[in-house]
Amino acid sequence: MKKPQSLRRIFAVPLLLALLSVAGLVVALTGDGWRDGAAWIALGIPVLVAGWAMKARRR
Repeated sequence: MKKPQSLRRIFAVPLLLALLSVAGLVVALTGDGWRDGAAWIALGIPVLVAGWAMKARRR
């Protein structure tokens, strides 16, 4: 039987993705120029991670 994981370990990645999404939204709303690119990157990473997880789950 596997050892149970701690809550910190379980929620670390979802919390990181949520913070990244919020930061991307705030950056997108507060400026133009380089901030637009930073917002695209910050909002694109959770989408890429979700796509990767869905692909890995199919295997």
